[in-house]
Amino acid sequence: MIVSEIDIDIRFSETDAMGVVWHGNYLKFFEDGREAFGKKFGLEYLDIHAKGFVTPIVKSEIDHKAPVYYGQAIKVITKYIPTKSAKIQFEYEVINVTTGQLCATGKTMQVFLDRDSRELELISPDFYKEWKAQYDL
Repeated sequence: MIVSEIDIDIRFSETDAMGVVWHGNYLKFFEDGREAFGKKFGLEYLDIHAKGFVTPIVKSEIDHKAPVYYGQAIKVITKYIPTKSAKIQFEYEVINVTTGQLCATGKTMQVFLDRDSRELELISPDFYKEWKAQYDL
């Protein structure tokens, strides 16, 4: 399994009237995690786009465990989940660095679409097969 981590300081604009991180921002944190993962492991969105594909999210899940407040920091741990299908799956943990608490867990699933036609790819693109092979996935 390959994993990346990114630390994020919580900004005022990410909180609700109670000073708690608004639940919808966790999907943004997951995206930050995916971008950090892509940068670390050579699977960046712009590279995928340059190869002729886009990878929209088709499924997402979040389980909220504990609040995070303005002024605190989080760590987003992003784990790649191997699959034989033509999709990209990740699992996430959001840890409150300030308190050490597990604040959220989640999953996302992305599929490959042809960049121009937007048709669903049922077979993994060659570049993705090659990427997986280099990590023995």
